[in-house]
Amino acid sequence: MKRPFKQPIFRPGRARRPRRPHPRLKGLSINHLLPNVLTVLALCSGLTAIRFAILERWEPAVIAIVIAAILDALDGRIARLLNGQSKFGAELDSLSDAISFGVAPAFMMYLWGLNGAGTLGWIAAMAYAVCCALRLARFNSRLGVVDLPPWAYNYFTGVPAPAGAGLVLLPMTLGFEAGPSIVGHPIVIVPWTLMIGGLMVSTLPTFSFKGARVPAQWVVPALAGVGLVAAMMVNQPWWTLSLIGFAYLGSLPFSVGQFRKLQSAAELMQTDSPDADATEGRLPPVV
Repeated sequence: MKRPFKQPIFRPGRARRPRRPHPRLKGLSINHLLPNVLTVLALCSGLTAIRFAILERWEPAVIAIVIAAILDALDGRIARLLNGQSKFGAELDSLSDAISFGVAPAFMMYLWGLNGAGTLGWIAAMAYAVCCALRLARFNSRLGVVDLPPWAYNYFTGVPAPAGAGLVLLPMTLGFEAGPSIVGHPIVIVPWTLMIGGLMVSTLPTFSFKGARVPAQWVVPALAGVGLVAAMMVNQPWWTLSLIGFAYLGSLPFSVGQFRKLQSAAELMQTDSPDADATEGRLPPVV
């Protein structure tokens, strides 16, 4: 038996309604949030270092600062890899650095040994924190500036905040192994803290290591060196951190010499160029 003819669903001459598009989710993607998440974690690590310092648990406090420095090194690189840079992230990173590498180390050093110097110790701790804030403010004021020569982008102006935190805590890390009687004396740590604060706001060019490249023949030795440092960190963490700090201090004269060599070569090339009269002044300062 034949089935009765069914009427068409859509009558002829009647337009079919278009499907309603699905609403698109608004907000930031994970690529944009991940660098900010790492920055917040670095901030939490710096605040945790302050808590450990109040409890006089100095070794966990130093470890918390090291973790904050590692997270701070990762957030910028991950932001560039994922194309997640933003003005908000840059400002958040600077505020996190001011607390994790400025306030927290100054607080730790004051409770550890600077308080033995009385008012002078508090002045040293406060001067270091202020110098860290000034160094970060100077860095932020130069964000987006494109008037630097190409060779100057591999240098910082002054010691960066994470390296400054590691250097100012160097007497504490040495004291874990050698004892705080000598390296923790106010006569030693007061001028040391003031010196590190001065290096942060100085105009010394320091290596940034952002554009550093490893030659092909040095890849395997470099990886072996990383493994050696990791083994030393597991067995002798405080001596290893102290050696890294002294190695960074030893690299400062080489960074200044290399910067001046590149600057002289660039000025010589500009002097020999036909339009040298337009570049008679000195090259712009490095960020």
